[in-house]
Amino acid sequence: MDPTALFEEHRPVLAGVAYRMLGRVADAEDVVQEAWLRWSAEDREDVRSPRAYLVRVTTRLAIDRLRHVQSRREAYVGPWLPEPYGTDFGERAPDTAERAVLADSVSLAVLVVLESLSPLERAVFVLREAFGFPYGEIATALDRSEAAVRQLAGRARKHVEERKPRYDVDPVERRDLTERFLAAATGGDLGELLSLLAPDARLVGDSGGKSKAPLRIVESADKVARFLLAVAVQPLPDMEIRLVELNGGPALLVLSGGAPDTVFQLDVADGVIQCVYIVRNPDKLTTLVAG
Repeated sequence: MDPTALFEEHRPVLAGVAYRMLGRVADAEDVVQEAWLRWSAEDREDVRSPRAYLVRVTTRLAIDRLRHVQSRREAYVGPWLPEPYGTDFGERAPDTAERAVLADSVSLAVLVVLESLSPLERAVFVLREAFGFPYGEIATALDRSEAAVRQLAGRARKHVEERKPRYDVDPVERRDLTERFLAAATGGDLGELLSLLAPDARLVGDSGGKSKAPLRIVESADKVARFLLAVAVQPLPDMEIRLVELNGGPALLVLSGGAPDTVFQLDVADGVIQCVYIVRNPDKLTTLVAG
């Protein structure tokens, strides 16, 4: 097969690995592009498995970049959230089981937890839990022994399970709650909004200091609801709100003058909203082109 066609065949997997490693679409695209440059420039005669080879190159590049960007995130203004990632597959939408795996590997809640892993732990977790790579193949990709990789996997899995919030992946329930959340917030209905929020609900806003958003996490249903209602009474110019598919579930995309301005995503568990994520950093919304 032509080298270019072969690379394009595996690009979705490479992009998926890179995004889960880095949490930024632009960073992931840069890593995949660098992998392509190496693939196109190197002698491939000894490559028996192009997929394994490309995943190995992409993973190592992602680890290097993650170590670099982690130092920048320490100086980030306010909470840092991963960049919203479009997962609307149209007619190729995954079935229930596949959707559960997808939601469990690209949800903002899980990606936030992955930020607390070391780069190697994160790589092992992503390759094993999200893509099901064998331990031996991961060991080769990371130039570690299989025993060491199994140890990293166990440590990472325990860390994630202890820290990740519980959430429902039923798309119908999540969509229904998202629509009710929108109606209550835009309609100024404090009682309805409170009924949708867990008592200990939180709101996490990411602006990077480049737009208005809370610089600290808002805690409790009452405070979250009142903040949302205060925001709702200050509509943006030429505002439009769309229900879209991001990070494996429904989300609200707010447009101003046709340009993406804000993304709202909800963590839902036990039939109520556990956390509201708001992404307003314009650098993280550039890939959400209005259609």
